Amino acid sequence: MHEPFRAPLRDLPRDVSHDLPSDLSVFRDPGAPLRERVADLARRLTLDEKLGLLHQYQAPVERLGLGPFRTGTEALHGLAWLGPATVFPQAIGLASTWDPELVRRVGEATGDEVLAFHHKDPSGAGRNVWAPVVNPLRDPRWGRNEEGYSEDPWLTGLMGEAYAHGLRGSDPTVLRTAPTLKHFLAYNNETDRCSTSSNLPPRVLHEYELPAFRPAIESGAAVAVMPSYNLVNGRPAHLSPLIERVLRAWAPDDLLVVSDAYAPANLTGVQGYHETLPEAYAHAVKAGLDSFTQDDDRPEATLGHLREAVRRGLLTEADVDRAVRHVLSIRFRLGEFDPATPYDDVTEEVVNCPAHQDLAREAARRSIVLLANDGLLPLGPVTRVAVIGQLGDTLMEDWYSGTLPYSVTARAGLAERCAIVFCEGVDRVTLTAEAGPVTADPAGGPLSVAAGSGGSADLFDVFDWGGGAYALRAAATGRFVSAEDGVLVNDQPGPNGWEVRQTFRVEDRPRGLLALRHIATGCYVGLGDDGVLRLVDDADRAAWLAMDVVRSGARQAAELAAGADVAVVVVGDHPLVNGRETEDRTSLALAPAQDAVLAAVRAANPRTVMVVTSGYPLTWTTPDVPAVLWSAHGGQEYGHALAEVLFGDADPEGRLTQTWYRSAQELPDLLDYDIITADATYLYFRGTPLHPFGHGLSYTTFGFADLGVRLVDGVVTAEVTVTNTGAREGVEVVQFYTRQRRSRVKQPLRRLRGFEKVRLAPGESRTVTLRLPVEELAFWDVTRGRLVVEDAPHRLMVGRSATDLRLCADFEVPGETVPPRTGPLRAVDHDEYDAVAFVDADPVEGEAVRSEVEGAWIAFRQVDLAGTASCAVTAGSAEGGVITLRLGDPLYGEALAAFPVPRTGRHALQTLTAPLAGPGGVHDVYVVFENDGVTLAGLTWGPAGPSNGGAGD
Repeated sequence: MHEPFRAPLRDLPRDVSHDLPSDLSVFRDPGAPLRERVADLARRLTLDEKLGLLHQYQAPVERLGLGPFRTGTEALHGLAWLGPATVFPQAIGLASTWDPELVRRVGEATGDEVLAFHHKDPSGAGRNVWAPVVNPLRDPRWGRNEEGYSEDPWLTGLMGEAYAHGLRGSDPTVLRTAPTLKHFLAYNNETDRCSTSSNLPPRVLHEYELPAFRPAIESGAAVAVMPSYNLVNGRPAHLSPLIERVLRAWAPDDLLVVSDAYAPANLTGVQGYHETLPEAYAHAVKAGLDSFTQDDDRPEATLGHLREAVRRGLLTEADVDRAVRHVLSIRFRLGEFDPATPYDDVTEEVVNCPAHQDLAREAARRSIVLLANDGLLPLGPVTRVAVIGQLGDTLMEDWYSGTLPYSVTARAGLAERCAIVFCEGVDRVTLTAEAGPVTADPAGGPLSVAAGSGGSADLFDVFDWGGGAYALRAAATGRFVSAEDGVLVNDQPGPNGWEVRQTFRVEDRPRGLLALRHIATGCYVGLGDDGVLRLVDDADRAAWLAMDVVRSGARQAAELAAGADVAVVVVGDHPLVNGRETEDRTSLALAPAQDAVLAAVRAANPRTVMVVTSGYPLTWTTPDVPAVLWSAHGGQEYGHALAEVLFGDADPEGRLTQTWYRSAQELPDLLDYDIITADATYLYFRGTPLHPFGHGLSYTTFGFADLGVRLVDGVVTAEVTVTNTGAREGVEVVQFYTRQRRSRVKQPLRRLRGFEKVRLAPGESRTVTLRLPVEELAFWDVTRGRLVVEDAPHRLMVGRSATDLRLCADFEVPGETVPPRTGPLRAVDHDEYDAVAFVDADPVEGEAVRSEVEGAWIAFRQVDLAGTASCAVTAGSAEGGVITLRLGDPLYGEALAAFPVPRTGRHALQTLTAPLAGPGGVHDVYVVFENDGVTLAGLTWGPAGPSNGGAGD
């Protein structure tokens, strides 16, 4: 295949240049308007050639000099999957710097490395990058928590825009890379992710989900979007009408929409939304999808379905032309058809260059959060430090990491500063079956049972990663046990790969014995006739094993810690084990064995520092740890960064971008996306968290004074004086929050409105200013379907976190008073609800609610019934049912009307009319579903009409 064309005609492949038409002046002319260039090229393409551009692997058109083009290069926190490249901290770690400019610089470095790989291998490294992830981190149990930035949508949008700006480059017309926002929309669960539907009320949509996507799109930093695997309100996200109605309305230029991998086939598969793929793919294109990521590099089936859709009239050529325009627009903006681009000189010398190494170290250092400190940190002169823990001498790659070019672990970073003693703190055990001990092949081959074995071949180290997941490492080889073709071998460096095959669960058996169950396959570890350990389907065939501890990891750690000046215990998660793509967590608890090591070390040495390395908030049981640091998995320079913070070379600058709860029991159901009703995230959470949103300590102290707030010309201006009241230089993140104190609706307890990061010398003061346009105080008014600023008092609060608020000041905002409801009511625009699901009213457009139990209800507050004598509802049910309207209360309120609902198809809702029995005036109206499975799209009020359920159009 020919390389993508991005050079003058003289560089075209020789076998196609003679086919080029002579009138290429428009689409080859960099000075021509972009739309004219795109249109000129598009009109030269046949319909079949156009369809060939709608797959991830776009077909070349040799007669016009179009080379192949591929969407999708992973670049979440550095270039991934293509070989060694600079690895920066995980996305949540980057956000913890609270420094958008630093995040932009990391995006810029990543973009340069993508370009370097592209110039070396155009077919292997495409320039459409699938990053950043801007899903707000609603629930820390989400398996992909580390990929996002924050639970706050505004902060998420800010960081996502910054990273995307770095990726796309500073040239106003030519893109360095083409960043793609992931994953639209309401995607925070891996459990059944392709078949679950996220219930998204209008306020949550407009106040929480959409604001995270808007900044990067509206500013042009991101030029593409990837829909998510899930459904939203009953409709697959890949078919969302919001793609055209909202996302493309924000975008200043053409916006490319690419599917997630293998998601298009789900439309007829697990989602069952369409009967045939031509129907499904036609709907997707009409909804705004431009590029099908399906069947890897084999586009034939996808293109066949699209051709069939055109043949059957499900797609018009105009539909195809619209998608082609979006595809070609990105390629033109990447400079593919220009004589030269500003980025042509980027070479592989930039990959892991010294400047990028320095940037990785800076990002890791500035992302570290000091959670607790009784004065132990920063460390003074020490002679001997004990570094302890499963993560003490290793760095982890997550699924979207690059390949580490080198690794500076905690142990290595501290060893450059002082004398180090080290242990992992893991139990060393023997496993014994009835026929003898389990032994490891010294060549990394199969595990077997044989009588009379001895030495290190019988010994295994047990790594506890939490959630009941364990990994075993053979002491004889230093390699981890894995299951390959049903046989247990010991040849892996650790848990790895898309399908992690190196983890097991332990199940109790009688007489203190146990069985091992392979997590990836669900099979048990059994014993073959040849003595080799193999996977078996039947639990009754599992080998019963005795596990005897030869060396206690906790005891070894305590002994080591007792002889050291300071003990540094490095604990955390494995990014590929306890929660990851396709797998959520059920708990936030630190792995029990790691927790036990921490407790033992703390008891042995009161000068204990706990270092948590994880992609999500954790909890632990050991109280009063003198000092606690957290960082995400910090990339290749993590150990250097950690040492600089521990020894006080740098002030800990990181702040949490997510609430750390005391237990997962404080969280709502994982699939409950209604953060308002569920009191979820720092915005609505009423409990006392382990560590609040925005938390992070400094090695110095800061005072806040002289807060002033004024509202002039539609802008709220707040000023506060911040002073370093300590004895050393330090960094503070001054955070501004607001709360609306009176409203028609439930308002957040606090909402981040701005922040400034200040570095102050001892005794130095600085005035920090927030300027907030009043329109940003708006909320989504479900009664009128728009944003509204209410006439109401507000409180501005400033401090160090969402709960450590040092000063506050009240101010009045002139605005609207939301009037009583009049006119038609969409069912989804209710004010309150109980036991209803949000569903699609029609395959293409429109939403409804469906009762999930008998007695479910929705409520509309302050409905003006003056002059109304009848009501019409649009409803249906597979089994039939009854809807009752009541005033004031869903159980005991006066019955206003009743509607017998006939049996209908899923989307074949009928209009039913009934007279109203109640009084006029303004009332709270409850719509009560007397049966489960009843769908309601809306209500309209009118004069007297046919009684009790007469069918309309």
